[in-house]
Amino acid sequence: MNGSTTLAMVASRAGVHFTTVARALRDHPSLPLATRRRLQALAAEMGYQPDPTLGALVAYRRRSQPPQDSRVLAYLTDGASRAEWGNQSSPKAYLEGARRMSLALGYQLEHFWLREEGTTLRSIDDALRSRGIIGVILASSSRAESFLGDFEWRDFCAVKINAAPSLPQLHGVTSAHHRMVALAMQHTFAAGYRRIGFVLPGEWDLQVGRAWSAGFLGEQQLIPEADRIPILTFAPPSPEQPAVPREHLSGWLSRHQPEVILSCESFVGAPLAELGRNGIAFVEMHLEKPDGTTAGIFHNGHRVGELAVELLAGKMEQHLNGAPDVPTASYVDGTWHDGASLPPRRYGMRAAPDHAHVDVNQGTLVEQAR
Repeated sequence: MNGSTTLAMVASRAGVHFTTVARALRDHPSLPLATRRRLQALAAEMGYQPDPTLGALVAYRRRSQPPQDSRVLAYLTDGASRAEWGNQSSPKAYLEGARRMSLALGYQLEHFWLREEGTTLRSIDDALRSRGIIGVILASSSRAESFLGDFEWRDFCAVKINAAPSLPQLHGVTSAHHRMVALAMQHTFAAGYRRIGFVLPGEWDLQVGRAWSAGFLGEQQLIPEADRIPILTFAPPSPEQPAVPREHLSGWLSRHQPEVILSCESFVGAPLAELGRNGIAFVEMHLEKPDGTTAGIFHNGHRVGELAVELLAGKMEQHLNGAPDVPTASYVDGTWHDGASLPPRRYGMRAAPDHAHVDVNQGTLVEQAR
């Protein structure tokens, strides 16, 4: 072939996107060395030659723009402390995973805590612009949207972790909370339990777009209506005291007699012990140490952070700044781990859930603590 060969033609023959070929020809470290060498060889074989006029234009544009710290990614959080959001381990895992993938792709991840004394979103905006940083990961734990108003998202390439806040509408990565609950329910059914209770803070569910309750209520349709227990939602007294109030838990237990509880130990452990019910079967919905002691779901939070960086790096390569017309979400599944807290039991007189005989018209309400 001759000099009329284009990047698109090389990409078509290689079966990759044209931006992948462009990165390979620049020897970009985000691609494996073998991939770079293969695409470079193919481009040479096809006679690809960069357009000198286009190259001069790109060089001029780069010289006329402020210097960009394009190898730095900004990671924005607004939790109660710089170290983590709240008292769960996922935020820490997100950040660790994002750092690891950033290094693997040749980037440096810099953490900006929005609650730092004297820090505002406007000052963060100004700081990123002055350094030419264009890649941003919004890892907020707040559903409030007002604090985001001073940030000019259209000038940055950005993604977010988790569903909150709902604005700005960015491509995002989150844990598959609805599938995690469904997975926990399925394993609990398989262990012989039918009367399954779910206890969680109402705000916890709202932060993920009610995905927790959606997964639970969906799986409940597979059991007889008589065995369906309403979710117990509550408002934690404080971040330091996240447990459900003992009197609320006691009333719910008496009314519904669950055989097993899906929740977090920090929510129900102390009140169950105080009520003398700490022997009830238990599934941890935020398992941190899969050591066989407690059955539950491990969130794979590191993968959420890694995937956020992968998504952002791809957007930056294509210069896709600002909020997309149609935002999309990528989900990371959790992993089930057996544990002694969910000992197998006999079905007794109840049959296992029959997927072929489900009355989808029967619903289950959510019970708020009272």
